[in-house]
Amino acid sequence: MCGIVGYTGPRQAAPILVDGLRRLEYRGYDSAGVAIHDGKCLEVVRTLGKLRVLGEALDKRTLPGNLGVGHTRWATHGRPSEENAHPHVAGGVAVVHNGIIENHTALRKELTDGGVRFASDTDTEIVAHLVDRALRAGATDLVAAVQRALARMEGAYAIAVLSQAEPEVIVVARQGSPLVIGRGEDETLAGSDIAALLSHTRDMIFLEDGDVAELRPGKVRVETVSGARVERPSKHIDWSPVMAERGGYRHFMLKEIHEQPEAVSATLRGRIDLDAGDVHAAEIGLDPAVASRIRRVYILACGTSYHASLVARYWLESIAKVPTVVELASEVRCREPLFTADDLVVAVSQSGETFDTLGACKAAKEAGAHVLAVVNVLDSAIARLAHGQLYTRAGPEIGVASTKCFTAQLAALYLLAVYLGRRRGALTPERAQAHLQALCEVPSHMHELLGDADYVRSVATKLAPARSVLYLGRGLNYPVALEGALKLKEVSYAHAEGYAAGEMKHGPIALIDADMPVVVICPRDGTYDKTVSNLQEVRARDGQVVALATRGDESLHDLAQHILWLPEVPAAVLPLLTVVPLQLLAYFVATRKGHDVDQPRNLAKTVTVE
Repeated sequence: MCGIVGYTGPRQAAPILVDGLRRLEYRGYDSAGVAIHDGKCLEVVRTLGKLRVLGEALDKRTLPGNLGVGHTRWATHGRPSEENAHPHVAGGVAVVHNGIIENHTALRKELTDGGVRFASDTDTEIVAHLVDRALRAGATDLVAAVQRALARMEGAYAIAVLSQAEPEVIVVARQGSPLVIGRGEDETLAGSDIAALLSHTRDMIFLEDGDVAELRPGKVRVETVSGARVERPSKHIDWSPVMAERGGYRHFMLKEIHEQPEAVSATLRGRIDLDAGDVHAAEIGLDPAVASRIRRVYILACGTSYHASLVARYWLESIAKVPTVVELASEVRCREPLFTADDLVVAVSQSGETFDTLGACKAAKEAGAHVLAVVNVLDSAIARLAHGQLYTRAGPEIGVASTKCFTAQLAALYLLAVYLGRRRGALTPERAQAHLQALCEVPSHMHELLGDADYVRSVATKLAPARSVLYLGRGLNYPVALEGALKLKEVSYAHAEGYAAGEMKHGPIALIDADMPVVVICPRDGTYDKTVSNLQEVRARDGQVVALATRGDESLHDLAQHILWLPEVPAAVLPLLTVVPLQLLAYFVATRKGHDVDQPRNLAKTVTVE
């Protein structure tokens, strides 16, 4: 959520800040602003709405200066408005902030009682006043003033602070919200995401919770809130700036759907030994003794990652023969889960910064469980917390509605199931070889499915007027039904619901009539006959059926108005393929309606607050 960009160096800051904010638009926002230091004073411009509005405002004003911070805001405290937009200013201090200050009510009252008059409804303005008050009270420099302010704050935050008195310095800090520093030869940048900085550098420093950093041109100094000096190594990121561009596609979402064959291939690359029928992934951090001791796998995730985890449960139980529990991380944090030292706790998160998943992982680690991170972002908070990491290699995903990260997660989780199956003695080399061979063939089948995009577009034209769509699937196809429905509701704003096909008679069948499209995932697998029976029940009530069926299954022609064909593959790998036409279907329905598929309303890419 929200976006932060900072720059200090020899170049003009404003164009760099706006460019960085554009690369963070996918995170979701409702207002934007910049603060620029021209060497003498701070100037602030804030606007309501999209970045083009900020760009128009900056075109009317010349804001020279080599130091600045920018921000895109997603409203939490206070409605979307210009006065609530960031940066917030108090005295000679300007602040941008992601996250939530949980004790903001008490701090606001304290400051108000002390004579402070607030200009906004935000919790962020409190930070600006706390830093300004610390400077007025004799803090030696901006770093010391920020440290004093942070000592009073509770909650999750990433902040960047400027002071009129220090025309080369940005002070940044993080606690539970992502923040990365980019290092150039004579310049230093900061951002809430790697994507904001890739055009300028690929050498990054990832701050940890409790870090406070002073940024000067080409220089970085990191301390804790209490003032202790710490070292954070610089890491080279191999994502290229081109990977974050649309590359001729109309939308990032469509580009990322088409990037899935490479995302899956990259996730598998170097990890599969077909000759030995094994997975090489030492980074998981499980030696054979620990792997054999595992009594339960506990997967924690949210949103699309939760759906990938539900698929993984089938694989882990059928391939690795280990009991598996999948839970929404937000619900785990509302209970007192009984993690044990014999649990493998797998945290699945695209960003590696998902607030609820991170919090649940901390509880699991404290209970002695082995924590494994399945994430897409190097050195993210969950990856650092975990004992082991299994990185997906999808590259930057800009579209808010996840596509390639979902299938990359599936590929990684399939590898995990085979890895555990081999080390627990539940899987022979020959059976593992068959699983891995099928997995290696997935990218070519994805290319085949993407070649049917024009037909999917024609089906989407028929579905676009629908106000509600039901998705049905059994077994491995049930989580894909959930994911297909989620994609449609995220980008088309139509109501969509994924349901286990066997549960249809327990409620959803009451909704079915001639105006209700029903998408049925019905490949030739172990659940085929039962799913066909459900499909017939839909047709008997005049429901409009869109079936996903194995190519050549002529028996469904009389039961479905539209058929999206699937390749004939082993059932276990089907989820990596059945989801592709559903992603395309959601995309084409949304574009038919004229929606912004890359930045759906009210949604943010990374959820870093409760």
